[in-house]
Amino acid sequence: MYDNPPKESVSHAHGKLIMVGEHSVVYGQPAIALPFPVIEATSIVKELVNLELTPKIMIDSLYFTGSLEEAPRKMSGISACILATLETLDEKSAGLEIHLSSTIPVGRGLGSSAAVAIAIVKSLFSYYEKELSHETLMTLVQIAEKDAHGNPSGIDMAAASRDFPIWFQKEQEPLPLEISATFYLIVADTGQVGKTRMAVESIRDKYQLNPVETKHSIDLLGDITYTAKDALLNGDLAILGSALNAAQKELASLGVSDEGIDNLVEVARATGALGAKLTGGGRGGCVIALAKDANHASELAQALEAAGAYQTWNYEVEKTN
Repeated sequence: MYDNPPKESVSHAHGKLIMVGEHSVVYGQPAIALPFPVIEATSIVKELVNLELTPKIMIDSLYFTGSLEEAPRKMSGISACILATLETLDEKSAGLEIHLSSTIPVGRGLGSSAAVAIAIVKSLFSYYEKELSHETLMTLVQIAEKDAHGNPSGIDMAAASRDFPIWFQKEQEPLPLEISATFYLIVADTGQVGKTRMAVESIRDKYQLNPVETKHSIDLLGDITYTAKDALLNGDLAILGSALNAAQKELASLGVSDEGIDNLVEVARATGALGAKLTGGGRGGCVIALAKDANHASELAQALEAAGAYQTWNYEVEKTN
């Protein structure tokens, strides 16, 4: 027992879903993203009480436990984010324990890296009782995101840091997106780690080899995103579902779908989904399926799990007006 319990701060950040616009968003086209509060990352910052360890920052996570300076290469972005946050706070890099946990599966296109970084930055600012602006949050999280994704559009951290659906375009301020009718999504995990960086690079290479054909698909994805926006505004789920299907067709033509994704998309459609597509980087990761109603969502989840989905989440997206 301590006479004075160690100081502690806890912060959370939710996952995200890209509804439509992944990959084309890299080329300046719009995208629609949703917060995904069903899953979240947590960061707990504590004062180190072991005097022998006081000069260090200790990390406790599923992938690594030990001194920050000894963290493996795969945590280099997180390490850099922590150090940059402490520098911004003008605090010494010492005497802290940072406990990280997450229910967001890694590499599934659900915003794991962004959510973990957001939770860390928020918990450190809270620990030192400093106010955190959204601009500063994004600047610090971008450090981790660049390490994780190379040259990210910023959509992951934009969606994971907001509690409302957003209309996103690269290098522009995200805008709230109006949703006129509640709808239900099933998110199905293929069980395969997505290869976002590889998928992005493959489209870049395709753009160089076949610029006209690739630009056509990118432009079509932009048009589809506008169609999806109008459908959400008008509460037209049939058109929204058609937009999801059309987006999947273009993503497949760009080479970022795969057999596992295609299988779950086909099963979802065969079970009556209004639309289904990959979400995130592709080549693994997750699929989203638009259900007709809550009961149908449960039916879709059962069918997708029976077809080999590693896990599913049922997500009710509530209207915003």
